[in-house]
Amino acid sequence: MNFLSSYWLFIPLFLFIIAVIFRLLDNSTLLFLKKDILVQSSNVSRKVLKRHIVLNEDPEFTRQLKRALLYRNFQQSFLIIAAISVPPSLYLFLS
Repeated sequence: MNFLSSYWLFIPLFLFIIAVIFRLLDNSTLLFLKKDILVQSSNVSRKVLKRHIVLNEDPEFTRQLKRALLYRNFQQSFLIIAAISVPPSLYLFLS
């Protein structure tokens, strides 16, 4: 068990890296710019993504937006899990 206790500290970091990977896979801004839709920032909100999924008639673009929304949801989920896992991993590392 002592061997495994040194790895507990790296679990939140690992989860954060997975969240960053999903953020890099989310290319929603590029999708909007390809369709000549102007966006205010590089972080397109979920509300805008959902609105364009409903209003857009192009099935390929809609599929790409749904995938971007899925990546955004995964990214936020892994960030929350990483933040929640910090106290238990510190406790297990220090004990």
